[in-house]
Amino acid sequence: MKQFGGSFDDWLDLSTGINPWPWPVPARLPDAAWQRLPSVADVEQIAAAARRAYRVARHAAIVVAPGTQALIQWLPRLAAPGAVAIMRPIYEEHVQSWQNAGRAVIETGRLDPLPAVARHAVIVNPNNPDGRVIDRATLARIAGEVQRAGGWLILDESFVDLDPGQSAVDMTAELPVVVLRSFGKFHGLAGIRLGFAIAARPIADRVAEALGPWAVSGPTLAIGRAALGDAEWAAAMRPRLAAQASLLDAVLTAAGLAIVGGTALFRLASHPRAREIHRSLAAQRIWSRRFDWRDDLLRFGLPADQAGLDRLAAALMRATDAHDAVHGTMTGLPSWAAR
Repeated sequence: MKQFGGSFDDWLDLSTGINPWPWPVPARLPDAAWQRLPSVADVEQIAAAARRAYRVARHAAIVVAPGTQALIQWLPRLAAPGAVAIMRPIYEEHVQSWQNAGRAVIETGRLDPLPAVARHAVIVNPNNPDGRVIDRATLARIAGEVQRAGGWLILDESFVDLDPGQSAVDMTAELPVVVLRSFGKFHGLAGIRLGFAIAARPIADRVAEALGPWAVSGPTLAIGRAALGDAEWAAAMRPRLAAQASLLDAVLTAAGLAIVGGTALFRLASHPRAREIHRSLAAQRIWSRRFDWRDDLLRFGLPADQAGLDRLAAALMRATDAHDAVHGTMTGLPSWAAR
């Protein structure tokens, strides 16, 4: 907005992977949620709701946190000394957090086998931004290698709610695996800041101690507990998101972009002039996600309605038409003749 103008209401923000149709928050919360500090019982109740929703084994522990980001920043400071292998591309906050903690970071395109000098490993599964999914057998092999090295395997499952069967949460009870779950993305309520770390009890206890008491607010606990218990809403939302992602794919491919990955909450698209398209969309007050490590990629979240899809389609057409008017098409013909 500082560069291109406008207010929040003027912009179509497609830079995030957050559900555009949030879980319906009750108009009124219990007064106690606002008026007193959260109790141990409040935390235990939302942990129980998360255990049911995420199908967490009884022997694994759950830490309630003020968003997954807080956990991402804490874990490098709590893990045993040693280097970490991080599977790229990845959500860059993982890399930054380990570097900020003074750790050696080994960036690699695959972790099977684990690099010999690494003690810990980080995988986002499904991955952000390309939607890559590592199969369970591979995850189990990596977890075994990390266990022999005396380290942790951190699995960021922020987008696994779209397909819960992909979760490796059942590995946490017996292996040094820390699963991170994000509440706000799938439920469309990122602003309340709620996330979970699921791990064996000794690991979970270290994380909980670092976060300290009252880490999550009373209203957040009340909303999160109710939403996690709404299995009917979740079951209906998954196909709705998948259908909207298909409509987004159609808009992007019609404009000449190629779909190269993503999940039902975001799509990763390729175009040789992605940076020009990004800037053109911004000039039309549509914000997408570009990447410093690849000039040809853009990530798009889901528009909430047909009006948003139509606005994006028109803006993409103007962005590509502006380029064709100057450069022609790949056939060498004038743009008007090629079309």
